Amino acid sequence: MREISYAEAVRETLRQQMLADDKIFLIGEDVGLYGGAFGVSIGLFAEFGENKIMDTPISEQGIVGVAIGTALLGMRPVVEMMFSDFTMLPLEQIANQAGKMRYMFGGKAKVPMVIRTPGGGGIGMAAQHSQSIEGLFLGLPGIKIVIPSTPYDVKGLLSTSIKDDNPVLFFEHKLLYPIKGQVPEEPYEIPLGVADIKREGKDLTVIATSFMVQKTLKVAEKLSAEGISIEVVDPRTIKPLDMDLIAASVKKTGKTVLVEEACYTGGFTCFLASEIYKNCFDSLDAPIERVTGLDCPIPYEHNLENAVIPDEAKIEQAVKTVLGIIK
Repeated sequence: MREISYAEAVRETLRQQMLADDKIFLIGEDVGLYGGAFGVSIGLFAEFGENKIMDTPISEQGIVGVAIGTALLGMRPVVEMMFSDFTMLPLEQIANQAGKMRYMFGGKAKVPMVIRTPGGGGIGMAAQHSQSIEGLFLGLPGIKIVIPSTPYDVKGLLSTSIKDDNPVLFFEHKLLYPIKGQVPEEPYEIPLGVADIKREGKDLTVIATSFMVQKTLKVAEKLSAEGISIEVVDPRTIKPLDMDLIAASVKKTGKTVLVEEACYTGGFTCFLASEIYKNCFDSLDAPIERVTGLDCPIPYEHNLENAVIPDEAKIEQAVKTVLGIIK
């Protein structure tokens, strides 16, 4: 099978879906001639024109407002929010309008829209452009949250998200864009709420999200040389969450480490740890360990930024701590 990058997989999905359905369009800042802040939409404007690839003024509230309105009228907008940090600007519209309208109108109104947005740090974009805030949206009813870690997953999950009749927040880590992987050329879909075992193992389960999946796989490969067998689970969507697969993996190994880039306090893994204790308490042979970002803004300076974001050494240390190899 051919290999393409994560960014190419997103672009290909948008193109294929727009060719298949005239109701789908892309809207956001610099998505047209410029090709998007990270080059994801390069070439789409030339092919589809300004009626399908819509450049907007710098107004996140305006962009999301247009998306909600057109979705209510039967269109399927795909918003590109330049940085995930900026989703806090239209938060009222996302939480109180997009997320609640289907419920408030008894199912007669639908809001089939996707907000694609790059998150995470690691490229020196400082405190206001580097956050991992997907966990902030967990408590908002009516919104689905997708966070793919591979080129294969991003194509299948984006295809499904575009066809969903509910608003979907779709987080794409900046450092994943250049990563390549095997991706079928034809369209395909991956159901939301279905996790994936990225690596089979028997000694301990690591549940990781987004770019942390890539780091965890490197740790698992390294530890295999030491005779340690790590199972790596990627939830892929954190709402809905595939607790059945996660619980089955944790019950199999009896030990688990949870890894995310977001801050320690209030992140997705806080909720996940609670659910694991609820579903797997009798099967756990050791306390759960969490590896997260620090509770501070992301620094601009390279070395400080790296110190705040989880790395392979911290993941390895957590694994060996839970296994009792180190204290």
